[in-house]
Amino acid sequence: MTQSEQTLENELVDQLVGLGYERVKVEDEASLLANLKTQLEAFNGVALTDTEFGKVMNHLTRSNAVFEKAKILRDKMALEREDGETVYLDFLDENQLERNLFQVTQQVTMEGSYKNRYDVTVLVNGLPLLQIELKRRGLELKEAFNQTNRYQRHSYWAGSGLFNFIQLFVITNGVNTKYYANSKGKQSFKQTFYWAKEDNQTIRELTAFTDAFLNRQHLAKMLSQYIVRNEANKILMVLRPYQFYATEKIVDRVLNPPESNGNGYIWHTTGSGKTLTSFKASQILTGHTDVHKVVFCVDRKDLDYQTITEFNSFSKGSVDSTDNTAKLVEQFTDDTKLIVTTIQKLNTAISKAQHLNKMEQLRDKKIIFIFDECHRSQFGDTHQRIVDFFRNQQMFGFTGTPIFAENAASKNGKKRTTKDLFHKKLHSYVITDAIKDENVLKFSVEYVGRYKQKADSPNNVDIEVEGIDTKELMESPARLEKITDYILDRHKAKTKHPQFNAMFCVSSVDVLIQYYQLFARKKKEGKHNLKIATIFSYAANEDDKDADGILDEGGEIVGGDVGNKHTREHLDSFISEYNGMFGTNYSTKDSKSFYGYYQDIAKKVKAKQVDILLVVNMFLTGFDAKTLNTLYVDKNLRYHGLIQAYSRTNRILNQVKSQGNIVVFRNLKGRTDEALKLFSNVDAKEEIFIPPYDKYVELFNEVVNDLTAQCETADDVKDLPDEEAELKFIKTFRELMRLMNILESYAEFDQNELGIDAQDYADFKSAYLDLYNKVKTDTEKEKVSILDDVDFELELIHRDVINVQYILQLLAQLYDADDAEQKAIKKRILDALAGDPELRTKKELIEKFIETTLPTITNAAEIPECFEEYWEQERRKAFEELVKEEQLNEDKLKKVIDRYIYTGKEPLSNPDIIQLIERKLKLSERKPTRERVLSRVIDYVSTFIKGVAA
Repeated sequence: MTQSEQTLENELVDQLVGLGYERVKVEDEASLLANLKTQLEAFNGVALTDTEFGKVMNHLTRSNAVFEKAKILRDKMALEREDGETVYLDFLDENQLERNLFQVTQQVTMEGSYKNRYDVTVLVNGLPLLQIELKRRGLELKEAFNQTNRYQRHSYWAGSGLFNFIQLFVITNGVNTKYYANSKGKQSFKQTFYWAKEDNQTIRELTAFTDAFLNRQHLAKMLSQYIVRNEANKILMVLRPYQFYATEKIVDRVLNPPESNGNGYIWHTTGSGKTLTSFKASQILTGHTDVHKVVFCVDRKDLDYQTITEFNSFSKGSVDSTDNTAKLVEQFTDDTKLIVTTIQKLNTAISKAQHLNKMEQLRDKKIIFIFDECHRSQFGDTHQRIVDFFRNQQMFGFTGTPIFAENAASKNGKKRTTKDLFHKKLHSYVITDAIKDENVLKFSVEYVGRYKQKADSPNNVDIEVEGIDTKELMESPARLEKITDYILDRHKAKTKHPQFNAMFCVSSVDVLIQYYQLFARKKKEGKHNLKIATIFSYAANEDDKDADGILDEGGEIVGGDVGNKHTREHLDSFISEYNGMFGTNYSTKDSKSFYGYYQDIAKKVKAKQVDILLVVNMFLTGFDAKTLNTLYVDKNLRYHGLIQAYSRTNRILNQVKSQGNIVVFRNLKGRTDEALKLFSNVDAKEEIFIPPYDKYVELFNEVVNDLTAQCETADDVKDLPDEEAELKFIKTFRELMRLMNILESYAEFDQNELGIDAQDYADFKSAYLDLYNKVKTDTEKEKVSILDDVDFELELIHRDVINVQYILQLLAQLYDADDAEQKAIKKRILDALAGDPELRTKKELIEKFIETTLPTITNAAEIPECFEEYWEQERRKAFEELVKEEQLNEDKLKKVIDRYIYTGKEPLSNPDIIQLIERKLKLSERKPTRERVLSRVIDYVSTFIKGVAA
């Protein structure tokens, strides 16, 4: 028999009581406030009068925003008492963790828009700081996640808004348990985490999780030290377990003898969030009086900028930019505790005579150096110079790809590894760990060329002869053009264009120039409309250097009359085309302008405004763009260079981004296996690569069988007997969409191999959306349906750009078609409308246009204008009906709609809607009338405005 949710909840509370929590009965707002007063008095050792407690409540409720409440929680309050004395109240003790008072309660009921009852609440010093939502075993964890989102909308803000003090959520179904920070409005299920042991073994079962994570000492530490307030995005972030352990190890090595003089390195795979870990370690260390300075070193100017931006987003103003070495020296000698700089500037500060007088006084100070991506510049003379200069230093390195004996470069006959420089590995979290925890994606690697492909494989392309990779052959114009054509043919499928974008890394600047010119020529010929951009260093030779796998990115970004004149002229020409495309004004005339170009191109890639970025080495390390899902490779990558490059594609984003696509035009299969084995510590191909195409066809057809066993046709969906059957259908078809999403990215994709044809799939998709609409109409009420918290993953449906302009093109085809074709085109139009969540609201109107107006048009060229006129008439009629039927103020309604269109945020607050209504409402009418009017406003915008523009 399946354990009930209530039994699971009761056992959890009993376990927490056994861990030293006080069981308390808090049922509603009144008992919550009464308990808060008692707990704050005990915690602060004061007795508060009702008037004084009123002042405390005014302080706690001065903002209802989650981010602001997190600040209030961590600040002292100066309370002026009735006798004139001032006392300072704490709400959370971040230093003496054992001082905090922990309580647990169940089934607190709050009423906001709707009455909600929460499962288990952890109170710390009387404030609700952690909420646990449970589902019975067998239900999806995501349902508990969606439930907390619903509570945020419905009631956490209600009353005194104390539930907006929640810092952490825990969701569980008994078997799986995850935690995440309260980032109201910006939460994603992708940012929920399993807790783990130090060796990265996840702790999923609720009882074990409770012992490890919810014991009072650990939870107090997480709440006090391991939640980061991201100032840039005004959200809370919480460290993942491997970030926690790495930080603890660094802090322990600095503060606790006998190892307090030893170095150490952290091996955390690319994409695992090393900047956040290093920031938290730096922040904790700067708080200790024994540490004079913490210096965070990067080895390229782009990372200098990126890291400063990230550090300052975690804590506003925590880092000053070091634009020049003199500024850096000044920071060393003033009261700046945390410095971010490049290793090049640090080297200048301790080498040049004009700086040494000031720097000498620091030689015996306790200075902690933290090196980002320590596999690169740390292996030159600069490292030893730093070691020799600072006599009381400690060095810590972060790397996703350490240097081992196998991939170490030889210098003066000696190979130096990461361990040689940084002594001890303090913590590791390799790529297989990150994939297992769903913190990064697996890779799909396809080798294009004659590399033991099936004879009929679309990847069996005659681009070279296997085993003969002479420079002449590899750079031949015929080969480069075949590769360009292949990319243009497959790019839309690979990137779900325009949802994602790609990078193309090539072997040399000369080859890059040829590729860029090929893409440009084919664009001029009308063969594509992609936005192609490029950047490369013209001051250094960026040709292949694959002996040790280190990607030489040319050091600092420079500009002006240096380097190769030929390549610089080409780059200026390409930048000029970029300027024309985006209205910018960059060049290589000086380093400032070129660096501006570097930064702008990074922003454009992250914003999906560049479709393919052509590079040699730049951007293959240290650059993160979640929208980037594909890497084309015509370059001899190896070891850590290969891992770094591949890892540009595997950042988590959404359900549609199911893997990082690697398309390789060289025979790198052996090198890929070699690198992944080295950096995962195991032979883990199945853990790192998604299965081959044939396997996904097999899985897809198995799910088709499950689907047709439930419903033979899409028409059967509307006749499903109950919500349990509907839920089963939703989960089955959702899995089918997930698999289709992956299948379509393969070059081999063939609809004919699937157990369902395209039309039946489209019909089932429409039935699926019908169920979604049915549930959606009930979401703004108290939960009565088991479908309320199911995630329909509609992003899997938003694949093609289908808007009214697209429909107009089909209407033109319909107009010109003969009678035999008209039926098929009309069905295609209606299927497109029914299969898109935004366009289906327009289906009835467009169908009416086809039946009533299209037959009266005498020339196909008139269709757009006639449609626009028809659409405007229908829009105006719908607006007037809404005003008349609901008795609304016309001008105020226009303003509310305009603001909704501009901001994209629904007008959720009562005043927004109530102020539109001109008739007097009884108290009992206010809520249902507001909801009805709000629903009609949203429907009006969805029907007549969203998706209408090209």
